Amino acid sequence: MKNSETSTKITDVWSRFSKQFHLTAMQIQQFQKYSALLCEWNKKISLTGITDPVAIIKDHFQDSLMISSFLDFHTISMVGDIGTGAGFPGIPLKIYYPHLEVVLIEVTHKKIIFLETLIKELNLKNITINSLDWRTFLRKTHYPINLFIARASISIDELIRMFKPTSPYCNAQLVYWSSHSWSIPVVAQPFVQREEGYMINSKKRRYIFFERH
Repeated sequence: MKNSETSTKITDVWSRFSKQFHLTAMQIQQFQKYSALLCEWNKKISLTGITDPVAIIKDHFQDSLMISSFLDFHTISMVGDIGTGAGFPGIPLKIYYPHLEVVLIEVTHKKIIFLETLIKELNLKNITINSLDWRTFLRKTHYPINLFIARASISIDELIRMFKPTSPYCNAQLVYWSSHSWSIPVVAQPFVQREEGYMINSKKRRYIFFERH
């Protein structure tokens, strides 16, 4: 594909993304800067296997925001993103819902440096990076988090530790991004509240909502 055709295609995808989620001019600028920084940093450290700008929009940004069709984020004040990596889905949700307070949970130092740079460059407020591993996080923190989100991070067996009666987060909700074919482990099935299917880039995917009953 010629450069001009590629540029036109990317512009069209940005336009459709903006219209789908009714993004403001500032929000689309933040997403575009996010995409550029992700591509730039990915040349130095491994952040994502997806480096095509169109795929970044669809497989990262759109995939992060589709949850808004199934959950009213205006009723949520603080979100914890477990194993956020390059910031997905926590930072796209922060851009989309500026009122959210967000805790990005990430243990890898190089990724933390990227996240710090990203937060500064996008001028995001009320967003924190926590470098504790998940088990230590559950033992040593007491954030007023309403909702935890996890996309391609740690195993569900580990995630559901948050529902132990001794956990300060036992009454919070967890949303897990999964493929359409993923089987929920037996140990996690008692915590399933509902499942929602959606499509991204012609791929069937699911959001699985977990709660302590």
